[in-house]
Amino acid sequence: MKADRLLHPDLLELVARAGHGDTIVLADAGLKVPEDRYAIDLAVTCGVPSMVQVVRAITTELVVENALVASEFGEWNPDVRAAVVAELPVEPEERPHADLMAEMASSALGYVKTGECSAFSSVVLVCGVSYLDEAVKLHGRLEAERS
Repeated sequence: MKADRLLHPDLLELVARAGHGDTIVLADAGLKVPEDRYAIDLAVTCGVPSMVQVVRAITTELVVENALVASEFGEWNPDVRAAVVAELPVEPEERPHADLMAEMASSALGYVKTGECSAFSSVVLVCGVSYLDEAVKLHGRLEAERS
C-alpha cells in the first residue's frame, strides 16, 4: 500500500498523466462536469471531503505552476477561499466563474469533484514541472558561457 497522503488510485493516475501546462479542475459537489471530460467523484457527503482537504492532498503529489479560482469565490465563501489559498503553493488568479468553467470545458485534463457544498468553490490547478529551477540555472550558465 502507498504510504503517502494521496491514496486514491484514480487521483494518482490523473496526477501521473498530468504534463506541463495541463489543467485539473477541483470542483465543488454541485459543478456539472462536461460529459466528454474525465471525472473522479470523491464526494461522500456534504463537506466530505472538503476542498481544502483535496487541495492539500493533491498538492503533495502535483507540481503546481499556477492556480485559478472564480472571482465569486471570495465573495460567496471568504473563509473557504482563504483556507484553500493558504494550501496552494502559488497565489491564484481570479476569473469570472462562467468564463473559467467555459474555458475548462474543452481543455481540462480532468475534474475531481469534492464534497464541498459552497458555491463557486472550484479551483483550477495548472501543472508545472519539478525540474524548472534546474533548467533555468543551466540556461543561465550556458548563456553566460556564450557571452
